[in-house]
Amino acid sequence: MSESATRTTELDSGVRVVTEAVPSVRSVALGLWVRTGSRDESVEQAGVSHFLEHLLFKGTKRYTAIELNERFDSLGAAFNAATSKETTHIHARFLDEHTEEVFDLMSEMMLHSTLPEAEVDSERQVVIEEIAMYEDEPQDKVHDVLDRALFGDHPLGRRIIGSAEVIGEIPVPDIAAYHADRYTGPNLVVAAAGNLSHDDIHALAERLVVAAPGQVDQDPSEPRERPRGVAFQAKDTEQYHLCLGAPGLSRSDERRYTLRVLNTLLGGASSSRLFKEVREKRGLAYSVGSYVAAYRETGMIGLYVGTREDRVAEAMQVVGNELARLSSEPVTADELRRVKETVKGRLVLAQESTGARMSALAGATLFDLPILTLDEMIEKVEAVNSDEITDLAAELMAPERFSAAAIGKEEGVFRTALEAVSEELAAV
Repeated sequence: MSESATRTTELDSGVRVVTEAVPSVRSVALGLWVRTGSRDESVEQAGVSHFLEHLLFKGTKRYTAIELNERFDSLGAAFNAATSKETTHIHARFLDEHTEEVFDLMSEMMLHSTLPEAEVDSERQVVIEEIAMYEDEPQDKVHDVLDRALFGDHPLGRRIIGSAEVIGEIPVPDIAAYHADRYTGPNLVVAAAGNLSHDDIHALAERLVVAAPGQVDQDPSEPRERPRGVAFQAKDTEQYHLCLGAPGLSRSDERRYTLRVLNTLLGGASSSRLFKEVREKRGLAYSVGSYVAAYRETGMIGLYVGTREDRVAEAMQVVGNELARLSSEPVTADELRRVKETVKGRLVLAQESTGARMSALAGATLFDLPILTLDEMIEKVEAVNSDEITDLAAELMAPERFSAAAIGKEEGVFRTALEAVSEELAAV
């Protein structure tokens, strides 16, 4: 990614336009992003961001839902949408010759959805079914149980999908008001990567993205310091699904590349310590690993393992031992070199996807972060050393910082496993 290929401009309404020209491809990845998500909702609105994302596809001033689908298909476009805790966006990939037509459809959806009553009521049932399906997937749901244990009643502790009660009852005028309040110029970013001209994308945005000026997004309340939480949900499952989590780093923290290396070392790759010790050496679990999430002012690092009842305590003891090792034993030169190559490889491979490039541009622009070149990102990874990993692990993985969550048959099994983890961490 060269510096000259990336450009950012701003419309009078506050909408920002960011692009990267990739002349070696014949396609364009385009996204319309808004800086709003589940953390921006009140309790009474829980799930409205995700619900609204669904409703963007249900008809506009010019097109019905069926016509939108037919138009995208006729242009050969692959399109979808997503909601996170801090963003909502619609995105599409298509042949460069169809840029104007696809941009027109996407802007119409994002800013001129009509929320037809019949379509809204029908989609309520779709989302309620999605929630029900989600309730039957404990390996997915346990991560939201961990969020609740870690962040408590703060909006970051609520699940993105919301609740069936809110989705089933929230009036259309309330949904429209949320859209009008949040989908404003200063909160919107147009991001594109592929065979394009920035000037052309900017001109299209000026004509098609007619957003209300609105107010600059107010920073939401920060999660307050709270004691570590423990959350358990009883469910008749074959496995116990267990998570540990602690506050992590914000989006802008300079140590985020150290954390990326640390996470890959711990459980973010098939050669990671957790994968080797829990799965490969002992056969205690099929699925085990770690992950990180970054938000505006905080973040989290999480660990997951799913295993049978008679192996829960042993698996969690091994997890605790690996956490303790990270903050007490230096990473060897060979291991550090291997992990860095994994991280660099993933960065390079991501740059070969115009969709990934577009998403990275949007995320940086939405949250006022620098847009780094590939070489700059690789330099930051290469600069990470063993002492920085040990120091960061000691800070983030102190025993008193960990919250825990589980879904399984008996809470007592979970509590016994936590004692095994605590003993390993306390020995550091």
